[in-house]
Formats: sequence, C-alpha cells, structure tokens
Amino acid sequence: MPPTRRTEPRPSPLPWRRLGAAVLASGLLLGGCTTLDEKQREWIFQPSDRSWAGGLAAAQGMDEVWIEFKAREDGSPVRLHGLWAPADKPDAPVLLYLHGARWDVRGSANRMRRMQELGFSVLGVDYRGFGKSGYGQTLPSEAMAYEDARAAWDWLGRQYPGRPRYIFGHSLGGAIAVQLATEVQEQSAGLIVEGSFTSISEVAGSYRWGWLPVGPLITQRFDSASRIGRLRTPVLIVHGSADAVIKPELGRALFERAPEPKRFVLVEGGSHHNTNAVGQGQYRAALAELFGLGTATR
Repeated sequence: MPPTRRTEPRPSPLPWRRLGAAVLASGLLLGGCTTLDEKQREWIFQPSDRSWAGGLAAAQGMDEVWIEFKAREDGSPVRLHGLWAPADKPDAPVLLYLHGARWDVRGSANRMRRMQELGFSVLGVDYRGFGKSGYGQTLPSEAMAYEDARAAWDWLGRQYPGRPRYIFGHSLGGAIAVQLATEVQEQSAGLIVEGSFTSISEVAGSYRWGWLPVGPLITQRFDSASRIGRLRTPVLIVHGSADAVIKPELGRALFERAPEPKRFVLVEGGSHHNTNAVGQGQYRAALAELFGLGTATR
C-alpha cells in the first residue's frame, strides 16, 4: 500500500464563492429555470474526470468496482465506478465514502486510505457525471447523487452482509451522506461528516456577498439542516478551524441540529483539504468514544 501522504490538493473555492452572485445574475438575465438549474449543477458539482498527483498515487493498488442499477426517473441503466480499499481483517466494518466537488473519486484516495488505516474497508464511488461514471455524458444533480449513494450503499450490503456499515461524506459529499443516513437508519452503524454545511443557501450566505437574495433561486439546496434531526444513529461531525471554503460555524450549526449520540471535533489548523490528515489522532479517539471501534488499526 502506498504510504499515507500528508499533503492535500488545494482546489480553488472560487466557483463556490461566486455561486450566490452568479445565481442571482442568472435568474435576472437568463430567466429560464432549466438553464438556471443546469448552471447551478455545474458550479456546485464542478464534475471532472481528473485527480491530483497525490490522489493518483494513493489510489494505486485499490480495486476497481462497478455498481449497476436502473435509474428511478426513466429506468435507464446506470453503471457507477468505484474504488475498494479492503482492510486486512476480513470482518472489518465497511465504510461508504462520498466525495465532494471537482475531483473524481481518486482525488479522495488519501482520505480513503486514512480511514482504511483506522480499521475500515472503504468503498468510494463517483456519482454520475464524474470520472468513469460517465463524465461528459451527464450533468450531476442533487437527486441523482442521492440515488447513486443509495445504490452504492445497497451494493455494500449485498457484497458484505453482516458487517457494520458506516457512511462518510466530505464537503458536498457530507450533504449526500446526511440524506443517505436518513434513508438507511436501520442498516447504518453511524454517520461521519467532514468539512460540510447546513445548506447551500447558508454556504452562499456565509460569503461577503451573502446579503444578496439568492435563496429562492437555488434549485440544488442540499438542505442537511432540515434532515439531520431525523437521525437515530450516532453522528460524528469534524471540521477544520482554518477551513476557508466551508466555515467551521456551518459545521458546528449542523452538529447542533443533530440528535444524540453525537460528537463535534474541531481540528485546530485544519483546512478544507487537510483536516482528515491533521486530525487523524482526533479521529481515532472519536471513533473509539462514539462508535466503540477501539484504537487498533487494521
């Protein structure tokens, strides 16, 4: 297995920072709901088939998997691509990793490796429109990403029955993880969210142009705040104190809306991209305390 790298990519948060102004301008100038929706999906997801050098290195040695299902909307066949990083222990808990915007699943391979080091067998998947899951053939949407996450979750249950299953979401993937957790409460052993938020509208409101009235124009809402209170499974929310893309206050606000049992971990000095690395020790302690997973690695 490649050594764990301590550096992370630094994708520009500019598309997120411009979202509110762009949504307002699109609503006023374009006037078309379809065009406005498509532009938001582009700005929010930033779909690609690219990774960064560290992600490519960490993904080496992971197994490729393919998850096939029928789309709810029209019954068309869907084929999702994923990466599987098994733990050494054959009965290890399994974790579904849901990535955020911009990079394909390989861009999250370092976080997947670190969760593997903490004792999980990890599956990471690309939503439709990312990487080998049809980049350039379709544009991701909120509803589509929720459906893809559920298909990956069900695949894990079929492949590894009887093992505890956990959900992990980073950034935008955190909102997808919250939605999935509300759907599969009887099957899930717990939810882990890192660097995420309460809703897209509140992310927009956290930037300096947050006074703009963009809320009613947002079609891809990712409203975790209204969903997380319905959970009955343990919730771990982690945020970096130096996160300049998603402010730590939004992670704390999401935590406040979650029911017990729950934990909030603030990683001092952690950015949007390296909190998982900087806070590895805090992760280990929180997993033991909240989920009872112990301190042994793999």
